[in-house]
Amino acid sequence: MIKAFVTWFFSPSRKEIICEEPGIYSKIVELEKRIVKLEEENIETTNLLYELGSSIDAVDVRIDILTAEKWINKNV
Repeated sequence: MIKAFVTWFFSPSRKEIICEEPGIYSKIVELEKRIVKLEEENIETTNLLYELGSSIDAVDVRIDILTAEKWINKNV
C-alpha cells in the first residue's frame, strides 16, 4: 500500500497544464524588458546628476575664489 502511494505520488502527471490567458507570458516578457530599460535609464540619470553636481560645485568654488580676490583687492 505505501509502495503504491509513493509510486503514484512521484509519477508524472498526465494532466495538461493549460494557461487560461495565452498572452500572460508575453506580458511578463514585455514587463521584464521594460524593467531592464528603466534600470538602464535610472543609471544614466544618476550619472548625469553626479556630473551636474560636480559642475555646480566647480562653479561654486570659482565664485568663492573670485569673491575672495575682490575682497582682498578691496574692490567690493
